[in-house]
Amino acid sequence: MNSVQTLFFGIREYLSPVLKNSKFKETGCITPEEFIAAGDFLVYKCPTWNWESGEVTKRRDYLPSEKQFLITRNVPCLRRVKQMEYTDEDAETQIETQDGEEAWVATHSGRVTTNIEEIAQQIEGDEDEITKQLSKVVLDVAIEKDDDNIPDIDDIPDIDDIEEGVVEEDDPSALPIPTTEDGPSNKILQVRTYDVFITYDKYYQTPRMWLYGYDEHRRPLTSTQTFEDIVQDYAKKTVTIETHPHLNMSLASIHPCRHAPVMKKIIEKMNEESVKKFEILQQKLEQSGALTPNGPQAEQAQVRVDQYLIVFLKFMSSVVPTIDYDHTISA
Repeated sequence: MNSVQTLFFGIREYLSPVLKNSKFKETGCITPEEFIAAGDFLVYKCPTWNWESGEVTKRRDYLPSEKQFLITRNVPCLRRVKQMEYTDEDAETQIETQDGEEAWVATHSGRVTTNIEEIAQQIEGDEDEITKQLSKVVLDVAIEKDDDNIPDIDDIPDIDDIEEGVVEEDDPSALPIPTTEDGPSNKILQVRTYDVFITYDKYYQTPRMWLYGYDEHRRPLTSTQTFEDIVQDYAKKTVTIETHPHLNMSLASIHPCRHAPVMKKIIEKMNEESVKKFEILQQKLEQSGALTPNGPQAEQAQVRVDQYLIVFLKFMSSVVPTIDYDHTISA
């Protein structure tokens, strides 16, 4: 089924025309040239990203041979998505200000304030738990033996003569390893890492993200494990396992069918906020007499097409919030 789907996607992409005219502001789509410009800007702003050429037989002629896709390797993933589930303690409260400024949001407003006495009790409770663990330690009492019971040195067999080998017994004085029903204690941080790829999708005319994960022992993650790091509303729906367009491997991919309209809305919102801030700054400069005719224009405060992938990564973080690839700075 996967091979048939891959063949269909390949034919569909092959028959799709290459976007020549920029539709960055109108539709959220970008041309291959704009993808290259945005990729160069991303590599410049965040050197952990690099261009790759991929398999020679899978190179697209509408992209430079040395700039087929972007990749950043060994991106840490410290938590699973289910550990970030929203609870009543994470409720947000809008705080109104008295001086006419915009309201701000207080996060985790449902959490009960803890004083120093309660903190001390929690610490004491942890110490009691440690004491209980230590109480399980069984120490063998040394029994004094008579000298007559000490065997002669010649009667002790040589270790080379023992054919069965030495079997190490459990040490009763060792502390038991804390475990849960799901395996090792969740207090031990299980750090996964991901290789994150960004390709250009000719059919949808947008970037597309791909993920390939490893566990703490650098073993490749299964698809089930990978979906643990994806918001469940998207897992197995928007995010599926497909063949990488430039490599001979299957990876988790965030489907780009909605990328263009979502990116268009995000960029429009960012431009509106930027224009508002620009107009306020312009008014202050005008009042102070520092405004010049050749000063910056409102268009210069808006998002440029070469900043597209910076915004795109911010958008993708809502799908994979625990994969810390977003080392980009405010551009």
